[in-house]
Amino acid sequence: MTGAARHSDDGTDITGDTGLADGLERLWTPHRLTYISGEDRPEGGYDKPTGCPFCLAPGLPEGESLVVARGERVFAVLNLYPYNPGHLLVCPYRHVADYTDLDPAETIELGVYTQTAMRVVRTVSNAHGFNLGMNQGGVAGAGIAAHLHQHVVPRWGGDANFMPVIGRTKVLPQLLADTRDLFAKAWPA
Repeated sequence: MTGAARHSDDGTDITGDTGLADGLERLWTPHRLTYISGEDRPEGGYDKPTGCPFCLAPGLPEGESLVVARGERVFAVLNLYPYNPGHLLVCPYRHVADYTDLDPAETIELGVYTQTAMRVVRTVSNAHGFNLGMNQGGVAGAGIAAHLHQHVVPRWGGDANFMPVIGRTKVLPQLLADTRDLFAKAWPA
């Protein structure tokens, strides 16, 4: 911006220079840049099971994996880049992109695991509600469109506050590994 200097309510000069004080505090979330920039994408992309994190996660050792529970056809895993604390994904083991590609047994188990995920999150975190959804295809917002996954996002009254709106930052009060341990212990056998 050029022209006359602009000032904040406290008199600080806020004339278009990046990095100048503007009266706002900052919480930095540099871990999200890897997701935004795509730096952690495998060389061959997500389209093939050899590069798909949802295909690889169930085979990782428990200490490296965020898998909470394993079924016969699907598994539940914490989202590495959660919208809210406790954001789970329910994924089929089979590398399929579209909900219509699931066979009837996978469809049933995906539904049962989604219900169980909601019960577990309510027990552990006292969630007030949930957003459930599948983004089908890149144009619909799927970050990994090649492998179907059901989002189970816990919600609490007042969780949509100024941080994501103004600060473009989400505050997550617990490490993912700790959340994973709590959910895994609460998941019914």
